[in-house]
Amino acid sequence: MKKTRRKVPKPRMINNCDGGFNVVRIGASNYRWRDPYHLLLTLCWYKTLGIISLGYILANALFAFAYILGGDGIENARPGNFFDAFFFSVQTMASIGYGAMYPKTLYANVLVTIEALLGLIGLAMATGLMFARFSLPKARVMFSRVAVLAPYNGIPTLMFRVANERQNWILEAQVKVSLVRSEITKEGDMLRRFYDMSLVRSQSPLFALTWTVMHPIDESSPLYGVTPEAIVEDDMEIVVTLTGLDETVTQTIHARHSYVGEEILWNMRFIDILSKTRDGRRSINYTRFHDVMPIGD
Repeated sequence: MKKTRRKVPKPRMINNCDGGFNVVRIGASNYRWRDPYHLLLTLCWYKTLGIISLGYILANALFAFAYILGGDGIENARPGNFFDAFFFSVQTMASIGYGAMYPKTLYANVLVTIEALLGLIGLAMATGLMFARFSLPKARVMFSRVAVLAPYNGIPTLMFRVANERQNWILEAQVKVSLVRSEITKEGDMLRRFYDMSLVRSQSPLFALTWTVMHPIDESSPLYGVTPEAIVEDDMEIVVTLTGLDETVTQTIHARHSYVGEEILWNMRFIDILSKTRDGRRSINYTRFHDVMPIGD
């Protein structure tokens, strides 16, 4: 019988590029702008560079207006010309000092002193921010787009794949899986509860390639007796976290993912991606990493 592959759903974004979950916080204060350092660390690169660039332009524009208010205080600059004052401010803040324009009044010299000091502080802060962003340890871990329910040693088992996308080792990797579901208490209150899910293997001393994480659905499992319809009705979600030590930077890295009802496929199994080359080496086909097929095919 010809083996058939099932098209898996498109990847679902569980968090945005600003480092936060897609959750609407009604009535909560916009605390992120009160913590600018953390905000600039978690924003997308283009947004961080955009904010720094905008701040740099605005700062120079403000100093340019300040120079204009002081009258003819810049030698070789056209009095009242914004662009001359602006580019003089850029030279001062960046400590370029081409020499064509220079302050000639006490007012302009005081402004130059203040701007030079602020420029040094701004340069130090921007340099530190860029270094902090580059030095942040980030995991390049790939999760399968779907999880499957298939027998393993005669027991229904929830499975999903994890892969290390880097060409190095993740030492002492640990995976934790939890079931999140909505429950109504006797008092009628709606709560989101977390239930730990035991795994066949939750640790890997050397994680370099792929890892099939398996949770047996026995009497002790929070998924025991649960139907596909119940997963959707109770708004269940499988939350996965992975931690480990990146051997290259010797720092702890973290990765997270989640699976909702439509991403959990029943009576399906993953297609085998392991094989051997002609010279006897192991081979992994990452192009079929997310592919699944019905049981029995």
